[in-house]
Amino acid sequence: MRHSDWGTVSPRWAGIRSETAIVRGHAVHYLRAGRGGPVHLLLHPLGGSATLWMDLIPHLADLGRVIVPDLPGTVFGHTDLPHPRAARLAPNVRFVGAFAEELGLEKVTAHGWSMGGMLATMAAAASPELVGRLVLATPALPAVVPGDEARWWRTTGRLVLSAGPPVARALARVAGRAVLEQKVRTYADPATLTGGARLLGGDLTRLSPEMAALLVDELRAARPARLADAVTAFASVMRTVFVDPEPARAAIAAVTAPALVLWGGADRIEVDGVRADLAVRRPDWVQHVIPTAGHAFPLETPAEYAAAVAGWSDSV
Repeated sequence: MRHSDWGTVSPRWAGIRSETAIVRGHAVHYLRAGRGGPVHLLLHPLGGSATLWMDLIPHLADLGRVIVPDLPGTVFGHTDLPHPRAARLAPNVRFVGAFAEELGLEKVTAHGWSMGGMLATMAAAASPELVGRLVLATPALPAVVPGDEARWWRTTGRLVLSAGPPVARALARVAGRAVLEQKVRTYADPATLTGGARLLGGDLTRLSPEMAALLVDELRAARPARLADAVTAFASVMRTVFVDPEPARAAIAAVTAPALVLWGGADRIEVDGVRADLAVRRPDWVQHVIPTAGHAFPLETPAEYAAAVAGWSDSV
């Protein structure tokens, strides 16, 4: 969806605007809010879209300007996908740099959520002039895994992740609409949100009614073929987390920006050992836990997210 002012959809989103930029010859949709102060650049989970941040944007707009692009490979976003590989992690890192250059952004506070956390970390390492501060929300980052598991990922896991996107493209043509309709039923019925929390942790019934309705509307308008692009994005991040984690670890070591890492205390997706591994690799990064929140806490508790960011920003 696009609106010149999202206040027409809900008063809670007044002042959020849809904009389009041309980046390397391709149309990029992004959301913009706020008028002055530092820029907060929000990177959604790969395969998601900018509107996943919608309830958080007004809170961050109190801290400065907010820019939220639809990344290439979204299920229900509006950014061009130049080629299927553009949904992968590495092209998305280059996209962030090109998008920021087009908008003239410098020294932003980059926020990355879930798989977007991996993207934000690698973008911060690749473009230190762009990222002045880094905020990671339940980031998908590598951890030390047992030897047998590591060997499985390097062999069988590598094959599975390579085969996943082609298989997904075939399945999307056959069953993509059914998958999207199942997602619609999840967000349309508050009772099923409790089931979703069993996967993500936390309490998805805390989503605002407006946010749940927006997710339903966007899923209904989505093109099933785009599910394959989301699988491509997911596979590329899982490859970096488990199969070949050294580039990500090198990026973590190379980040020069101060960093805040936010965790949901009830998160059921977080990779075991990431918090402890980060504490060893980057003891200078501040880690903060939102006790009752799950993996989707930017949706569940946006005010608490923004308060944590504001308090940390004041202390840096």
